Amino acid sequence: MGVFEIVMTLGMLVLLQAVLGFDNLLYISLESQRAPEAQQSSVRKWGIGIAVGLRIVLLFLLLKMIEAFQAEWFSISWEGVVEGTFNLHSIIVLVGGVFILYTAMKEIFHMIVVEDFQTEIKRDASSAKSVVAKIVFMNAVFSFDSILSAIALVSGTGEKPGEISTTGFWIMVVAILTGGALMIWLADGVSTFLQKNRMYEVLGLFILFVVGILLLTEGGHLSHMKLFGSEIHQMSKATFYFVITVLVLTEVVQTRYKKKLLAEQQKKSK
Repeated sequence: MGVFEIVMTLGMLVLLQAVLGFDNLLYISLESQRAPEAQQSSVRKWGIGIAVGLRIVLLFLLLKMIEAFQAEWFSISWEGVVEGTFNLHSIIVLVGGVFILYTAMKEIFHMIVVEDFQTEIKRDASSAKSVVAKIVFMNAVFSFDSILSAIALVSGTGEKPGEISTTGFWIMVVAILTGGALMIWLADGVSTFLQKNRMYEVLGLFILFVVGILLLTEGGHLSHMKLFGSEIHQMSKATFYFVITVLVLTEVVQTRYKKKLLAEQQKKSK
């Protein structure tokens, strides 16, 4: 690989890490608020740092054992109800999707039911270690897409067709480290913004809910699952980002409209 090709490949991989890492960063920012307040920043840094190390290990394992990850573990054949063939990859993605949906629904329920939300968060605060463990686990789930996409981009750089050269491997490692550094740099800012703007935390949770659906459809697609005779198709990234854009624009317009109504009410009261 020439210098120009190395730089271009590295740039594409870093961009890929950034685009596919958005939902991961949002989860980290929301989940870290469950840790004691004084430890939240360090929890985010430790969680991302450990996860980046595991992501490099996962990259190495996928390169060496990709057939094992794709090999069939078991199948379900309940005709007309549920059918599917599951491998390790699809199982991890499905479990991650269920966990994300559970987390989002639980937090939304707390916001609706609990009167003093801040007090509830402090009372129900998780230990720093458990929060770090959750962040690392979900980072591993989110890693599969980005790592497999990175492998596809770098594939063919070796001497044989489809082979990955040593240079290609280290380019992927540098891209993962760069993506991790960007996440550490952005995590505190995103978390602070959500804490100062509680209404946007609701938006974040609904985005997280959509992420859960994205993972479930991806897991269903990987396992060729059929529910009640209908095949499950993966939600495309284009659809995902379109839904997110609509949610964000709706929230922005609604917030500005509320401010306008409040200003008009204040004028009338005077």
